[in-house]
Amino acid sequence: MRSMATWEEVPIFDSESAEADFWAENRPDLRLMEAAVAGSSEGSESVTITLRIDPRMLARIKRLARSRFLNYQSMIKQWLSERMEQEVRER
Repeated sequence: MRSMATWEEVPIFDSESAEADFWAENRPDLRLMEAAVAGSSEGSESVTITLRIDPRMLARIKRLARSRFLNYQSMIKQWLSERMEQEVRER
């Protein structure tokens, strides 16, 4: 398996099968992944909140996030951000 040193080495895919073939033979270098994780948290402050969610709904959210290879909390934040932008545009 080939290790990629930069994100520029990832091509633009014309199909999901082409992307699957690429990722079957390539993987990001560990330093590249660590830099991506470190870079995303350094630039913004976040506040911890408590949100009560029905356990069945949370289980469904976690399954959906796993199927998309996402952290469920990140996916929820993405959904909230997208909805907030939609609300702002509709005003």
